[in-house]
Amino acid sequence: MNKTVSLKTFLPLSILMVVFLLFSCNNKPKGETDFLKYVDPQIGGVAPFLQPTRTRMHIPNSMVRVYPERKDYRDDQITSFPLNMLMHRSDPVFNILPVSGEVDRNVNPVSAWDQELELASPYYYSTWLEDFDITVEYTPSERAGFYRFTYGNPTGKKLFLRKINGINWQQGKDGSLTGTRFFSGMKAFCYCKFDSKGTFSKAGDNVWIDWNNEAKEISFKYGFSYISTEQAKANLEKEIPYWNFDKVKNTAREKWSSVINQIQVEGGTEAYKRTFYTALYRCNERMVNITEDGKYYSNYDKHIHKDTRNFYVDDWCWDTYLALHPLRSILHPEKESDMIASYIRMYKQSGWLPQFPQVSGDSRPMNGFPSTTMIYDAWERGVRNFDINVAYEAMKNNFFNGTRVAWRVGAASELDKFYLDKGFFPALHPGEKETFSEVDNFEKRQAVAVTLGHSYDDWALSKLAKELGDTENYKLFSKNAQNYKNLYWKEKGFFMPKDKDGNWIDIDPKFDGGMGGRDYYDENNGYTYLWYVQEDILGLQDLMGGKKIFEQRLDQLFRENLGRSTYELNARFPDFTGIIGQFSMGNEPSFHIPYLYNLTNSPWKTQKKVRTLLNTWFKDNIFGIPGDEDGGGMSAFVVFSAMGFYPITPGIPVYTIGSPLFSKITINMPNNKKFVVSAPNCNETNKYIQSAKLNGEVIDSPWFTNEQLMDGGILELEMGAYPNKKWGLSKKGVPEEFKR
Repeated sequence: MNKTVSLKTFLPLSILMVVFLLFSCNNKPKGETDFLKYVDPQIGGVAPFLQPTRTRMHIPNSMVRVYPERKDYRDDQITSFPLNMLMHRSDPVFNILPVSGEVDRNVNPVSAWDQELELASPYYYSTWLEDFDITVEYTPSERAGFYRFTYGNPTGKKLFLRKINGINWQQGKDGSLTGTRFFSGMKAFCYCKFDSKGTFSKAGDNVWIDWNNEAKEISFKYGFSYISTEQAKANLEKEIPYWNFDKVKNTAREKWSSVINQIQVEGGTEAYKRTFYTALYRCNERMVNITEDGKYYSNYDKHIHKDTRNFYVDDWCWDTYLALHPLRSILHPEKESDMIASYIRMYKQSGWLPQFPQVSGDSRPMNGFPSTTMIYDAWERGVRNFDINVAYEAMKNNFFNGTRVAWRVGAASELDKFYLDKGFFPALHPGEKETFSEVDNFEKRQAVAVTLGHSYDDWALSKLAKELGDTENYKLFSKNAQNYKNLYWKEKGFFMPKDKDGNWIDIDPKFDGGMGGRDYYDENNGYTYLWYVQEDILGLQDLMGGKKIFEQRLDQLFRENLGRSTYELNARFPDFTGIIGQFSMGNEPSFHIPYLYNLTNSPWKTQKKVRTLLNTWFKDNIFGIPGDEDGGGMSAFVVFSAMGFYPITPGIPVYTIGSPLFSKITINMPNNKKFVVSAPNCNETNKYIQSAKLNGEVIDSPWFTNEQLMDGGILELEMGAYPNKKWGLSKKGVPEEFKR
């Protein structure tokens, strides 16, 4: 095997890199910038502790997603390339690897790769396999994909197909290849074609394709389906009927360009643009549309459905309802409507409104019923092309009949009955043995987190009940929305656990609760969950003793030391990353916290904190994501914050103002209107707002409504190097929506 780059291999790669860079810069007419060139899928490729972001190629929100299978960007070897992923960041299916030379066919091959010879964009990927002297290229379609392999050594050309997890490969008489995989009570199918017929053979559990011709290049295209092999073939013939790799790539590029260029920026550094547009790209992975020719297979009822409306799966609502769904309500409201309609169809098919709807069913990690809040928020933001009455029915069913036990789907348990009766989820004392089999051995009761999370969901449910005229249930849901107050221990100043008898359990909110604090909190400690009441921020202020103390506690959050070594903290709280004081940028419950200063007498501190967080934790390099990105959840925080505003409370259609990274941001909305944030003096130093106007009228509060945004207009911000500590202190106070 040739392990060096020959000159004849290097020159085509060099030419390819130049052509790629030139081509990626010329999508827009002369004089306009194609911002797609700033997207770098390698950003965040190394995670602090948990999952890195993947170098992933796909069409926005489409079924087929591909990445080079390796641990992370530091990993020296690529084990395979999948034809698809069954869910975000995991479960690759139909794995392949081109190989050359003599190999042991009973051993799964792997190959080293070279970071400097890898090219990655949302619509095109190329890398060089060092051990086999093969250049791999890939470009996606929506339900199909196209690989091209260039063999430096044209003798001994092979393709390895890994047979794992119930996969069955078969070759047709014409040389085509079909694959079937069984998983989670359903099947995935692929139909593959090569531009030259190879020899099919098996070795143990694996399959090999060999070519004996002298051609240096092998093209390989495929269709994917959840319905049948015949449908996979139809998907391929419809989307990639030709053997023209560049045509597929150009089509994919055009689709991405239209999505990325929907937001255009001026000013700002090149690094800011790379961070911003890569985050926007990450926001367009999930959910994924699994509709195929007007029909889809649903594992929620194990039937194939004919439907004129797209059916979407793969969402982790606990991670995405805070910012990703609100962002899509602005940029792609019809797609957001289809996604919510998909949630509703899943309820009708399975009996439960899902929280983490995968292609195989609702997996229900984490806690709460965040899809309740997600749907209500979309409704309040004007996304209404779905049946709100059936959605409300589904929400009520979860409330009355579903379990609140973390990481569980199904009927209510005795713990749920206790919660509805007493108004809090009961916790165990340290060392006390669990008595309920429903509680996961690792995830534990998460008693405080569950109580706080369901208080928020019940708040959203109460608001919708009121809008729909359900007065009786409105009163019940409103009462439950106040349950968070039952766990605020005033003398301690934190939300703390209670046992089944209502007695406080005195713990250290920084560190107690076992792995990830899961006995009482979830992935974060009590300092994070102190602020987990974004649906009733004014009520939280009252609990703490008023606006002044609220601000002091915020200051303390960002300044409080860990109280132990970083090593100890990381071992106990691996999700608690992106740390400043006791604040964790790397986990979703923290996203709204820096914006809470806008409800104090120091809105300028929001401007300072947001800039600090973006500059510290979201660099344009492989370490540029401070925690699990979770399919757009964290990236949406970056997109909003870089534009200078944020939806602090999903369910309240109001945005609060931060500090933009650019001197001008133009959002081109589907309703043919534009919303512009104009901050001419904005730069790396000038992060503080001196004054503001909205559509020419002076505003002295850091708020504007979703209606004002969607109507189009211009938010003008005069920026400076030092804070104007009086700006934002409107005599009107916070918007009325926060007082209801």
